[in-house]
Amino acid sequence: MIWRHVASNFLTLALVLMVAAAIAVAWGKRQFSGPGPSATAQCVQVAQGASLNAVSNRLAEQGAISSAYIFRAGVDYQGRAGQLKFGSYMVPPGASMEDIADAITAGGPSTCGTEVIFRVGVRANSVVLRDINPETGAYEERVKYDPAKEEAPEAILAAEQQPDARLRIAVAEGVTSWQIVEGLKEADFMAGEVGEVPAEGSLAPDTYEVKPGADRAALLAEMGTRQAAILAAEWEARPFGLPYASPEEALIMASIVEKETGIPDERETVASVFVNRLEEGMRLQTDPTVIYGVTGGQGILDRGLRQSELNRATPYNTYQIDGLPPTPIANPGKAAIHAALNPAETEFVFFVADGSGGHAFARTLEEHNANVARWREIEASQPATQPENGG
Repeated sequence: MIWRHVASNFLTLALVLMVAAAIAVAWGKRQFSGPGPSATAQCVQVAQGASLNAVSNRLAEQGAISSAYIFRAGVDYQGRAGQLKFGSYMVPPGASMEDIADAITAGGPSTCGTEVIFRVGVRANSVVLRDINPETGAYEERVKYDPAKEEAPEAILAAEQQPDARLRIAVAEGVTSWQIVEGLKEADFMAGEVGEVPAEGSLAPDTYEVKPGADRAALLAEMGTRQAAILAAEWEARPFGLPYASPEEALIMASIVEKETGIPDERETVASVFVNRLEEGMRLQTDPTVIYGVTGGQGILDRGLRQSELNRATPYNTYQIDGLPPTPIANPGKAAIHAALNPAETEFVFFVADGSGGHAFARTLEEHNANVARWREIEASQPATQPENGG
C-alpha cells in the first residue's frame, strides 16, 4: 500500500510538473511572439562576432525586450543562435522578440545607427555625421564640414573608428569623373591610389557603403560596373527610332539632360528638345557642353560664359559643331539615362528658364523669344540671378 501511495504521489507530481512546464512554455512563446515593451522605435545593434548572450543582454538593457533569457531560449529553439548578422537594424515600436530575432538573423544593409557620409557634390564636397532619432525613425545631422577647407571634427573622427558605424560615399548626379576621383582622395577612411581618371560618364552616381580602409580604385570599378549595367538595360529597352548610333551616344545625351535640369518631371521633355534638334539637323546649342570644353570637367565655372568662348570652335561647343560632343560632360544618374532613351513626344525645340527653377518650352522661335523676354523681366527683378540654361 505504501509503495502504491508513493507511486500515486509521484505520478501526480509528474503530471503537475508537466502541466506547469506546458504552461511555462506556452507563456514563454506568448512573451517571445507578443508585443515588446518599447514604446518607441529602437536601433538594435549586433557587434562583429557578438554572442547571442551578449546581444540579448544588451537588448534587455536598452528596453527592447522584456527578458534576455526568454529571447535566448526562443532564438535557440528556432535554431538561429548561430545566425546573428553584424549590423544596426531599426525595429518599430512594440516589436516582439520574434520580430527582433528576424531582423538580426536575416541581415542585409544596416538601417540605423551612426553613419558618416562623404558627399561628392557638383559645387563642393562635404562630410556629414548623422544619427538615427528613435522617436521619429529619421536620421538627424549632428556635424558637417567641408574637407577641402576644414579639419575633420573630433566627433567625426571618433565615429569613423566605431566598429558599428556605417561609412558611405554619396555621389551626386552630374558630377564629373575628375570630381569623383578628387573627392575620394579626400575621404580619409578610404585607402589606395587611383591611376587614370575613369572615362567621363562611366561612373554611376549613387550611395555606396564601404568598410574602413576600402580601396578607392575598387570602389571606382564598382561604380563603373553599376553604370554599365544601367546603360545596357536602358539601351536594351529603348523604343525604336531614336537618333543614337550607340549606347555611348545615348550616355552623352543623358549627361546633357542631367546638366540642363534638376527637375525630375522635366527630364523627358528636355531630352525631347535635343532629340528633336538632332532629327531636324539643328545644333544643340547648350551651355553645359561649352562649359565642359572650358573646364575639362575639372571643377566648375563660377561665372557666365564669355562671348569669345561661345564663338570659339571646340569639340564641346555645340553652338559651333553639329550633333553631339565627343564624350559625356558629366556622370548622369539612372533617371537621366532613362530620359535620354525615353524622351517625351513633343514638338519643342527651344527652352529657357521660367523663374521657378524649371523651364518654359517652345515649338517656334517666336514662342521662344516671348519666353526669353518674360525670363529677362523676371531676371531683372531679382537681386540674384539664376543660371539661364536652355537653348
